[in-house]
Amino acid sequence: MTSAPRHPLTLRDVSQASGVSEMTVSRVLRNRGDVSQNTRDKVLLVAKQLGYVPNKIAGALASQRVNLVAVIIPSLSNMVFPEVMTGISEVLETTDLQPVVGVTDYLPEKEERVLYEMLSWRPSGVIIAGLEHSETSAMMLKASGIPVVEIMDIDGSPVDAMVGISHRRAGREMAVSILKAGYRKIGFLGTKMPLDHRARKRFEGFTEALAKSGVEVTDQEFYSGGSALVKGREMTQELLRRNPNLDFLYFSNDLIGAGGLLYLIEKGISIPNQIGLAGFNGVELLQGLPRQLATMDACRSEIGRKAAEMIVQQVNDPKTSFEKVHELVPKIDFGDTLKR
Repeated sequence: MTSAPRHPLTLRDVSQASGVSEMTVSRVLRNRGDVSQNTRDKVLLVAKQLGYVPNKIAGALASQRVNLVAVIIPSLSNMVFPEVMTGISEVLETTDLQPVVGVTDYLPEKEERVLYEMLSWRPSGVIIAGLEHSETSAMMLKASGIPVVEIMDIDGSPVDAMVGISHRRAGREMAVSILKAGYRKIGFLGTKMPLDHRARKRFEGFTEALAKSGVEVTDQEFYSGGSALVKGREMTQELLRRNPNLDFLYFSNDLIGAGGLLYLIEKGISIPNQIGLAGFNGVELLQGLPRQLATMDACRSEIGRKAAEMIVQQVNDPKTSFEKVHELVPKIDFGDTLKR
């Protein structure tokens, strides 16, 4: 799948779609001038439907672009995204482009606000986490006329291009490894998933693979907010209180998995013979634990580097054709908590 050059929306597009003059559109979008409320409402609605974002540097630069790449991620406290940023920076530092970061806290409405502000400065490209966006955000990305690379996930259709891993495949492969090791009474522990789409997809792939072998998740425990290590301990304790015969715990990320591991070690439970464990992300910080947690690397640095390379390629040669989808394939690290 290859791309064609993309062109940004202009005031003229909004003018033609709304049936009013460009001057009137400009007045409405800058909230200036004497414009009737009906006309104002009409212009604002059309602009939103088209995904139009005002250009804050219009007339200031002949190129109508600044040497910035908007990088929009859900969190800076999550250890995953600093590694992605490192990969992006390693590539961009050899160019005239500079990354500028916006954080959404996994909230669609905040993503809309961050995206609106960033696009108004006409960056040279956008790198944005995830494939799921509100209708307004998706329209802004499509109408931006600049390279857009969605990262971390390839289970879906991109606005422009995407680079990441298949989280459904990751979940399936972990389930297969758990079943091959002989575990059957499996508990799942993770974040609340309505807005954590990648965790949801891993869980879907995981349960799908279990079902093919006639196995179901015995019990589940979810959390939101607070220290992941503490929550991992608390959830593990609660899940084993309800189901003391569980023989495997699959955590949606390594940090809560580390909390569960520490709880089991404290209780003197044999790992991985009595209970096996696995997480996700391959967080290097956790290599100092008493036992190495089984996990799967999410290819974070590679994702950042490849996304930045895709942006640079398109900025340097807008007419070039390129692959729209770049999939990276993570591997399971069995560590000390998953029997081979």
